[in-house]
Amino acid sequence: MSSAAVQMDLDQDYPEIRDSVRRICEGFPGEYWREQDAKSEYPHAFVDALTEAGYLAALIPEEYGGAGLPIRAASVILETIHAAGSSAAACHAQMYTMGTVLRHGSEEQKRKYLPKIATGELRLQAFGVSEPTTGTDTTQLKTRAVREGDGYRVNGQKIWTSRALQSDLMLLLARTTPPDEVQKRTQGISVFIVDLREAKDNGVEIRPIDTMINHNTNEVFIENLFVPAENLVGEEGKGFRYILDGMNAERVLIASEALGDARYFIERGVAYANERVVFGAPIGKNQGIQFPIARAHAETEAAELVIRKAAALFDNGRDCGAEANMAKMLASEAAWHAAEACFQTFGGFAFAREYDIERKWRECRLMQTAPISTNLILAYVAQHVLGLPRSY
Repeated sequence: MSSAAVQMDLDQDYPEIRDSVRRICEGFPGEYWREQDAKSEYPHAFVDALTEAGYLAALIPEEYGGAGLPIRAASVILETIHAAGSSAAACHAQMYTMGTVLRHGSEEQKRKYLPKIATGELRLQAFGVSEPTTGTDTTQLKTRAVREGDGYRVNGQKIWTSRALQSDLMLLLARTTPPDEVQKRTQGISVFIVDLREAKDNGVEIRPIDTMINHNTNEVFIENLFVPAENLVGEEGKGFRYILDGMNAERVLIASEALGDARYFIERGVAYANERVVFGAPIGKNQGIQFPIARAHAETEAAELVIRKAAALFDNGRDCGAEANMAKMLASEAAWHAAEACFQTFGGFAFAREYDIERKWRECRLMQTAPISTNLILAYVAQHVLGLPRSY
């Protein structure tokens, strides 16, 4: 860990990236997203455009074919996508999931997978962690991987595994040592790279879950799946630490998406409040309209500062667990408050799909629940920052 002073840019950084990403998003207007949403389809064309531009390989080092950019740059990419009215949910996991391989995988694994992920030849966008009976209590997961010859035999079930049907590879978390045989509950859990191209219908069954948003999420059933030992990431039994290591990056990036959503809603709300005339005057002159939007703006500005701080700490190799979690919580709440203010400002028109408000409103609600709920973040802050007794 570095002990040097950490600097944080307060200006609108990475203007070239912002402009370039915004231009890509202009090619995918509201009609595109409404069509994908109505049919519950995966936005392949949008993901391909981001891949071709190199943005999904932003965090992959140059030696493996990526751009080698800091997490702050990735943060800007995702913020801009969401501020433009698009959604990065279909592909954001590729930015941070590969970090487990990058930080803990073997050199052979890095050279085998990362260059192809960078070019888009391979998609690593699925993360098999959550289970129906254990939820957030990852240490109690039931999926088992038992050593068998030159590999592992895996059985279990995962849920909320988004993009599994559109991903070539999946990172899978499984218990390799029973919980009653380890000293700490975080021990005995391992991470595997599963090649879904081979595993589908050969030990893995993927069933889509119909949800209120087009998130391409699934249940994954695993029965007698054989995973070669060479697909084990890092050391056996240390996988829980490996996934925790990547969650700070996930929190920062998801927070950045929420920040973009907040800016989208504020911009749309302000524009409509200025142009909509009722009783002979723009509705924006009414404090009942002004105050919710103004408060959302203030919350958004505050959330951005915490996001920037978390990213600066991360990029300088400093501990940023508290900042990353608080950034995610604050940004998700700012986005939701902005969404509510915008929805109320548009009134009845907010319910009309052609305005895109209801779609984005539905989408941003997820961020208070996933990838980690607000209550769990508060419990983390209470215990690890404030020194209060552990609550779970």
